[in-house]
Amino acid sequence: MSRVTFIGLIFVFAFLSFVAFRSAMPETKNKKVMNMVAPYMPFKLEKRLAGLTIINTKTGAKEKPSNDVVFKRLDELEKEWGKKHLKVENGQLFILDDANRTEKSFILKDKKQVDFIHKFFGI
Repeated sequence: MSRVTFIGLIFVFAFLSFVAFRSAMPETKNKKVMNMVAPYMPFKLEKRLAGLTIINTKTGAKEKPSNDVVFKRLDELEKEWGKKHLKVENGQLFILDDANRTEKSFILKDKKQVDFIHKFFGI
């Protein structure tokens, strides 16, 4: 094999590795908002021998997605939960329980937080 072919293969594999890495990454999140909301989300990650398990603490249901999609699946579950349990009005974030009663409210300090909630959770 020639030297040029060998170097070309290295670049091809490096590029494919980078693409696979980027596709497995979850969305970027606003840390302040997620720290406010996270204690009320019913999803927890648990380590297991073959990877990670997503556990719904309310129902006890477990999902065992493959390692390359576990964080994307967690994002999907968080988004579904947020559509049902989050409400934004007048610069305040309301966290609702299953009966649509306000469990907790937070004042959103800047437009970035409001934009993140609208973009990530779709509300």
